[in-house]
Amino acid sequence: MSTPKARSKSSKKATLKGVCYLAGAGPGDLGLVTLRVRELLQTADVIVFDYLCNPELLKWAKSDAEIIYAGKKAGQHTLRQEEINALLVEKTKVGHKVLRLKGGDPFLFGRGGEEAEALAEAGMLFEIVPGVTSAIAAPAYAGIPVTHRDFTSSLTIFTGHEDPLKPETALDYARIAGLPGTKVMLMGIERMGPISSELQKHGMAPETPVALVRWGTTGKQLTLTGTLENIAKKIIETGFTAPAVAVFGEVVTLRDKLGWFEKRPLRGKRIVVTRTRSQAGVLSSELRELGADVYELPTIRIEPPLDLRSFAELVQDVHTYDWLIFTSPNGVDAFFEMFYKLYSDAREIGGVRIAAIGPATAKRVKSFHLAVDLQPPEFVAEAIISEFQEKFGGVENQRILLARSEQARDLLPKELARMGAIVDEAIAYRTVPETEDVSGGIARFKAEGADLITFTSSSTAENFMALKLPLPSGMQTASIGPITSQAMKELKLSVDIEAKQYDIPGLVEAIRRHFGA
Repeated sequence: MSTPKARSKSSKKATLKGVCYLAGAGPGDLGLVTLRVRELLQTADVIVFDYLCNPELLKWAKSDAEIIYAGKKAGQHTLRQEEINALLVEKTKVGHKVLRLKGGDPFLFGRGGEEAEALAEAGMLFEIVPGVTSAIAAPAYAGIPVTHRDFTSSLTIFTGHEDPLKPETALDYARIAGLPGTKVMLMGIERMGPISSELQKHGMAPETPVALVRWGTTGKQLTLTGTLENIAKKIIETGFTAPAVAVFGEVVTLRDKLGWFEKRPLRGKRIVVTRTRSQAGVLSSELRELGADVYELPTIRIEPPLDLRSFAELVQDVHTYDWLIFTSPNGVDAFFEMFYKLYSDAREIGGVRIAAIGPATAKRVKSFHLAVDLQPPEFVAEAIISEFQEKFGGVENQRILLARSEQARDLLPKELARMGAIVDEAIAYRTVPETEDVSGGIARFKAEGADLITFTSSSTAENFMALKLPLPSGMQTASIGPITSQAMKELKLSVDIEAKQYDIPGLVEAIRRHFGA
């Protein structure tokens, strides 16, 4: 799993009294992150996170947060535990709001107790935020209930972190083997040979069903099944690697009937989303729902126009226009953000009629409790020209305010002017290259590549190519519509998938059909 580089910016003035939150980041699926953790991510001054934390969590961090990677995996420790303890005390002592993110739950083999002790001994304020543990979540996503009234009503959780052949081990394998019910082991997959031997030596049946769930709850999830007798051999034969959760017991046999997550249509497909950080979530979540392994590599971000005064003056005069045209949800957001800075009453918009290109744009207008008077069936600028002609007999002498991006094509204002309209362009926003790789998308692309990369606008494609990243062999591309496709072709990018309906649902459906076929 690739991890983002540490991001450190000057934080706002620290609060008088620091506090550290020892929080569980869940097993990997962003949907299993608690509301409390998301809230803390949005307000923390310092975030210290582990190897098993999904780096996509960091997209919720505030822009000036100091982000520190303290990951530990077998043989590779960024910081020793004593150094992590000291770091948490140091950052809390100076008055920061510190969020210590640990994979799963902080108190289940996460050494959260040791970190809490260090904070307590230093007299620091701290709070424990439990998380969803992979010990239960990973088996559930593999279709394995850890308890079931027909099989067992008890559960034992142990760590395989220690070598069972050490002269002194904290684990009593004789007792573990003799306990009834399901057993779940966290860590230790690389030591499965001696562990399974010890369990068998102390009485656990060789034919006991075993399942190993790698990267459980994420799009990278992979499950390997066998028995206590042969699971170590299967690990070697298949090249199965950590991190994984091991489940021992008869409940494993329910997987054939209850397995659900790994049956999704996009399972095993690694897909990159290049939308802005604030907008990527919708596309990412819909693709994840279909089982894809999605990660975000934002190539653009939205910023206010350079000439904010001119934009404000046009918004202020909106009531003098016959038509107000929006070409994107971003334009709608920027327009009404300015409008409500200038006016406190929605009625100040006057009698202007509103046109919107695309259902997402129309939906955003309606979220401000305003009706859309014209919405062409096709989601491109050309379609609105014919709609004006067909439904209103043209726009001659009509005053039209066009709220749009600085980089938008000039076709629409030119065509409207040719039809006799008086057109003013309100540059509502601009797209600029994204300069931060907060959640490690670039690093992951370099390390793992992708099966598919998605483009939702010409600017996402242009700025992706400007990164000059090596394109992996066999990688395919998906375009939201013909305008984006044209830009991709000009950039010498192939267009393997093009949405027939030029919006996010249309793009997701096109991807589903492509891989389904």
